[in-house]
Amino acid sequence: MRVIAISALRDFWTVHAETKQPLSEWYVKTCSAHWKSLADIRNDFNSVDYVGNQRYVFNIKGNRYRLVVAVKFIPELVYIRFVGTHDEYIKIDVSNI
Repeated sequence: MRVIAISALRDFWTVHAETKQPLSEWYVKTCSAHWKSLADIRNDFNSVDYVGNQRYVFNIKGNRYRLVVAVKFIPELVYIRFVGTHDEYIKIDVSNI
């Protein structure tokens, strides 16, 4: 999969240093993946949820942080839509990001 754009992850872990390792691991694993469905994603990350509109939510660092991505399976693209704390995630409308 090709991840667009890692700069969002870097910007976040610059502020929240404890997320650098788990977000880096997520990025490396995702870049080497060839997902075709939610089942494929769950083979790599068992804490992922589908929330509609091609959006998937990953729990990061024991659910303290959330990563929302849009996945386009056919061109193998993953777009980072949101990365933030659990509290910030609760306040957003995932369908609009």
